[in-house]
Amino acid sequence: MAFAEDFLWGAATASYQIEGAKEEDGKGLSVWDVATGKDGLVKYNETGAKAADHYHRMKEDVALMKEIGLKAYRFSVSWPRILPEGSGAVNEKGIGFYSDLVDELISNGIEPVLTLFHWDYPYALETRGGWLNKDSSEWFLEYTKVVVDALSDRVKYWITLNEPQCSLGLGYYYGKHAPFRKYTVPEIFKMGANMLLAHGKAARYLHENAKQKVFVSMAPFLIPFLPMDDSSQSIEKAYRDTFHTEEMWFIMSTAYWSDPVCLGHYPFDMEEKYRDILPEFTNEEWKLVKEPLDFFGVNIYQSNGKKTGPDGYPVNRFQGSPHTDLGWTVSPEALYWGTKFLYKRYNLPIMITENGMSEHDWICLDGHVHDAYRIDFMQRYLTELKRASDEIPILGYMHWSFIDNFEWAEGYDPRFGLVYVDYRTQERTIKDSGYWYKSIIETGGKML
Repeated sequence: MAFAEDFLWGAATASYQIEGAKEEDGKGLSVWDVATGKDGLVKYNETGAKAADHYHRMKEDVALMKEIGLKAYRFSVSWPRILPEGSGAVNEKGIGFYSDLVDELISNGIEPVLTLFHWDYPYALETRGGWLNKDSSEWFLEYTKVVVDALSDRVKYWITLNEPQCSLGLGYYYGKHAPFRKYTVPEIFKMGANMLLAHGKAARYLHENAKQKVFVSMAPFLIPFLPMDDSSQSIEKAYRDTFHTEEMWFIMSTAYWSDPVCLGHYPFDMEEKYRDILPEFTNEEWKLVKEPLDFFGVNIYQSNGKKTGPDGYPVNRFQGSPHTDLGWTVSPEALYWGTKFLYKRYNLPIMITENGMSEHDWICLDGHVHDAYRIDFMQRYLTELKRASDEIPILGYMHWSFIDNFEWAEGYDPRFGLVYVDYRTQERTIKDSGYWYKSIIETGGKML
């Protein structure tokens, strides 16, 4: 059992969660900039206005990545930092920041993995209808062109949309993320269709206009069901449940996003239930949506489970079962079965674009952060990923996250990072898990 020699050992972040510099150097406002800091929408009314101050500490942070030994770094670009109004005039200082970041990564032997959209939607476009506007996919293409033209000479790995389930479902249906609104199901379908078109247009532009050969994907999350035993019947049931759109409600399901992109049609169970309100694509639009992916990026943190039995526990939980600070089930087998199920359905090499755990870390009296639970978590999950790599192609693993950050509506309490941030001083401390990960990277995972 071994990972490939060119396996991408990395870590990930998102622009709004770490950059800060809310309106600095010409940056426009995002929906998160406008919604946070008021009305109790985020715990303690916290915001990402400063976050981990990565905008000013970029070189320091890349030096920490090198010290940990990262081979890859997945970051996202802030759309309103590039196009302050969402379209139109380009902010050259914004492009310059990401160009400098890419150069700094490459000079330190770290492969850039660039995400175009990780939820910080331009507020100026939101006031024009956002994803509900029929022009929204063209706005995204305009933004994509600017970034691709500036950075594709040095960036090979590209992700269009991160967890579209969350940006659409949590932002516009459940109202739990920015812009904290609630739309009807028909409106949600229209927004989802525009997001799928945005992905397709961006993917095609990358393939046709990048300055080198690029590898393009989207990055939905997957919460797979696990087989109850090793029988073929149990495995097949877990597979069906994993991709059944009603198991996660269609917006949050992986199949709603990935079946159109990879298979060229909506999930059949969803078509049957919602055929009267599903937006129709033309043949040319379907070709765009189904622009071939080069790999399948996916965020996997935990397994899924229905409530069952008199005690009310889901099938993947039990009384006193381990879970993270955010209540997510610790279920390492999700990396094995999740990647296996995805490969069976979509037949693409897999990159784990996020995986990690939240906790209440702190600096101990000796000046270190002793996060033994995170080391245990990573060892369990990576062992399952190593098991999968013997059976299907796994390209890389991006730990979430490189550094502690603003955790959306949960504020700053949950800490996911390999690097601890004292938000009062912005001092960084590599946690024990960061040094453990370094040893894993140095041995190519052989010590797992």
